[in-house]
Amino acid sequence: DLLACGVTVLEYPLGLLHTKSMAVDGEIALVGSANMDRRSLELNYENNLLITDRAVTQTIRERQLGYASVSHPVDAREVQAWPYHRRLLQNAIGMMSPVL
Repeated sequence: DLLACGVTVLEYPLGLLHTKSMAVDGEIALVGSANMDRRSLELNYENNLLITDRAVTQTIRERQLGYASVSHPVDAREVQAWPYHRRLLQNAIGMMSPVL
C-alpha cells in the first residue's frame, strides 16, 4: 500500500533495525518507543521524546542517513516476486498487528 502511494521504502540489510525516529526540517526530532498504532498509543503507554535542539536533530538525521546509505530501495515488482510463503507470512502478521 505504501509503495502504491509513492512512499520510498528502504530495507536495512544488517539485522533488525527497530529504531523509531523522525527529523523534521533540521529543527525538530521525535525519538521513542511508540509505534504509530492504537496499541502503542492507548494500551502500552509508550512514549516519544520531542527534541527542539538543532544540533541533536542533526545528529539524529546523520544516523538516519547512515542507515539509509547501506539500505536498498524496495519496489513493487520486488514485493510481487516474493515467494508465496513470504507474502503469506507478511499478510498474516499484518492482520494480527492490532493485537501484537
